[in-house]
Amino acid sequence: MFEGILITIATAATPLLIASVGELVVERSGVLNLGVEGMMVMGAVTGFGVALATGSPWLGVLAAIIVGALFSLLFGFLTLTLVTNQVATGLALTLLGLGLSGMLGESFVGMPGVKMDYIYIPVLTDLPFVGKLVFGQDPLFYVSLLLTAGVAYFLFRTRAGLTLRSIGDNHASAHALGIKVIAIRYLAVMFGGACAGLAGAYLSLVYTPQWIENMTAGRGWIALALVVFASWRPWRVLAGAYLFGAVSIGQLHAQALGIGVPSQLLSSLPYLATVVVLVLISRNRRLTMVNTPASLGRPFVPDR
Repeated sequence: MFEGILITIATAATPLLIASVGELVVERSGVLNLGVEGMMVMGAVTGFGVALATGSPWLGVLAAIIVGALFSLLFGFLTLTLVTNQVATGLALTLLGLGLSGMLGESFVGMPGVKMDYIYIPVLTDLPFVGKLVFGQDPLFYVSLLLTAGVAYFLFRTRAGLTLRSIGDNHASAHALGIKVIAIRYLAVMFGGACAGLAGAYLSLVYTPQWIENMTAGRGWIALALVVFASWRPWRVLAGAYLFGAVSIGQLHAQALGIGVPSQLLSSLPYLATVVVLVLISRNRRLTMVNTPASLGRPFVPDR
């Protein structure tokens, strides 16, 4: 039973981890994209629809990644080229994604989806306790771990990662050194959008292989909070995603055990935990500022 709980926690944490790592890269470049929820839900409906039409969950995943990146390009054009307000544009992108996905997915409601198969490695997957947990997960679970490790290496072990962080810390100085600030921010925003689309596809192809309107259920906002919770560090994002995944699964098991607490209160626990964590972090000004990109959310217009 305990092994099953751990597996479900990993499943609940994976979409949060993928979306959060993508948003971390975006914010490290100095851009604040509040449209994660909208890009996730568009990835979910696109992944489900393409997988249903082709019978291939991998084509669904690819389509979700492309749609997420294209949606992020819209955000990038508005905020980086037209220099609109990043907060307002991100919120508008979320509303657009929720409305558009509901319209596109109307015919998918109630239809059985195409589930991505779990990996099976002879002998290893059959090991007691650790077999299914370590060697029998879905492929995107391993992708999320590799993505976290890759982003951590990129940001703190490569010249390109240093360049990205320098833009987030001081875009004016980076521009003065000849760094193409807008171009690099476009790439970061597209990466974040692709990750959000992938996280959405995970929900409709692995977590619950079906389409339900607004099935992201606020996970995009939790992903945004996780970036702050992790103080913009990839490995802390990993820990935070699994912590929030444990809270989400914990409330489901609490309901199954018939604990005398209203189910509505138990269902709100992940979001209450998000609020509590942000309040605690905000009380420690030094902790909040130590890794915060100094140019986060600030518009940049290159000299002409």
